Amino acid sequence: MYTNNFITIAASAKKQIQKLLENKSQLLISIDGRCASGKTTLAAYLQENFSCAVIHMDDFFLRPEQRTKKRLNEPGGNVDYERFFEEVILPLKEKKAFSYRPYDCHSQCFKKSIQIDKNQITIIEGSYSAHPYFGDIYDLYIFLDVDKETQMERIRKRNGEIMAERFENLWIPLEEKYFSAFNIQEKNGV
Repeated sequence: MYTNNFITIAASAKKQIQKLLENKSQLLISIDGRCASGKTTLAAYLQENFSCAVIHMDDFFLRPEQRTKKRLNEPGGNVDYERFFEEVILPLKEKKAFSYRPYDCHSQCFKKSIQIDKNQITIIEGSYSAHPYFGDIYDLYIFLDVDKETQMERIRKRNGEIMAERFENLWIPLEEKYFSAFNIQEKNGV
């Protein structure tokens, strides 16, 4: 069930996209924000309304050998932004179809490649999608926020108590470091 806040954000995003489409034939959209803020839900909603491609940043988390102390201390270093740039951003800039290899954290291996056709709208969904390493490539930045209490309630419901502790002690602080270092929240266009 959607909350009033979600409905307002979704309606605003939809309106912004329609306005951008008046002058552009292709759009690239970032949906970044705090974990459990509704990024995947918003992307799915927009995909239903615009029949667009959605690429999940969760498919680009670091492999175990990449999770060095130095890398995790780097703002936004919790994602394989180099591979994302090569496999997704470069083909998008060339406006052509492409495929990428999603990495599954649970099985710790790459899954079958996902084919992305040339689309009018492509949404990059997930924390770190607005990483400055990618440059100023997006036509629209959307940042989703959530209060700490609601965030932890959603994480516990979605991931369980043990993983909630890991989110609270590791993943959320890494996200917050990234948001703060690169002023990600200020990029919001919705």
